[in-house]
Amino acid sequence: MPPKPRSPASAPRESAEDVALGSHLNANTVAVISGTPGGTYFRMASDLAFVLDGVKDLRVLPVMGKGAGQNAYDLRYLRGIDIAFVRTDSLDQLRKDKRVGNAQSHIAYIARLFNDELHVVAAREITDIRQLAGRKVSFDVRGSGTDASGRAMFAGLSLDVDAVNVDQPTALGMLERGEIAAVVSVAAKPVAVLAEFQGGDRFHLLDVPFAGGVAESYMPAELTHADYPRLAPEGNAVRTLAVGSILAAYNWPKGSERYNRIARFVDAFFSQYDSFLKAPRHPKWREVNLTAEVADWPRFPAARDWLENRIAPAPRVAAAPGEVAQFLGQRRGAGEVDRDQLYQEFLKWRDGRGR
Repeated sequence: MPPKPRSPASAPRESAEDVALGSHLNANTVAVISGTPGGTYFRMASDLAFVLDGVKDLRVLPVMGKGAGQNAYDLRYLRGIDIAFVRTDSLDQLRKDKRVGNAQSHIAYIARLFNDELHVVAAREITDIRQLAGRKVSFDVRGSGTDASGRAMFAGLSLDVDAVNVDQPTALGMLERGEIAAVVSVAAKPVAVLAEFQGGDRFHLLDVPFAGGVAESYMPAELTHADYPRLAPEGNAVRTLAVGSILAAYNWPKGSERYNRIARFVDAFFSQYDSFLKAPRHPKWREVNLTAEVADWPRFPAARDWLENRIAPAPRVAAAPGEVAQFLGQRRGAGEVDRDQLYQEFLKWRDGRGR
């Protein structure tokens, strides 16, 4: 005789207090997708949680991501993601992707943050980045910010390499064993995994020329011995490229529950910003100008309103793609340049145009 089926246990009824608590937690929690462990975005998302948790009942829930490249897609499509660390070039990539419809109506920026610098670590026998042509170079995991921005930067330099995708600690191990020629990282300096790299005196950071197609989308930058005592020489800065980082949000309809969550985050983030300027928060927070704008992208309405209502200083617009190239075309012929002097000239030229 078959056993008698058991009657399903009736679900316990939720009390009004239980329902209210769940509603309260959800209404005040925002999920921020960041980057890989040890990376700049991961650390800065943690800073957001440490500083803002509890401010006006807010809870910031950091989510480990792959980095800026994948984050742009995750913000656009993944359910539950409210805010993301992305980059100017990853947003441009999203906008150019024919599979993505009208990206600018779905993603808005809260603030332009800081610049992420290109790092290329190689053996000291390699003295010119062009020597990497045709050789194996690691660009972090597939979909990471380094994968997206690093490959685009190399393409802008017309430098064709044998790209591989592995996580950074694994890549550094491969570099030590001679299995790859270089490790690329596009992240805000100092990058912990590179600063802590125990490669002895066998490796160094390569200079990257500010020439060719990179001037269309990127800015000149430098890395110093103070940033990387083991990898950069004393007295001479390592020349490189940089790309702008952005704190972006999904552009929910104004007044919706999800919009209100992000608006609560914006109010707390802007109001408490001075707390991000103190140790032990990441030093890159000190480079942020909250009023800076991002060319060709809308600002999240609550962020725009917050700044306007507090009579913020006139915003400084982040360099649009090609703006540096336009300046170079007017200033002098193509080729590598004295970038310290030229970048200061660029800022004066840009201010003279009323940007």
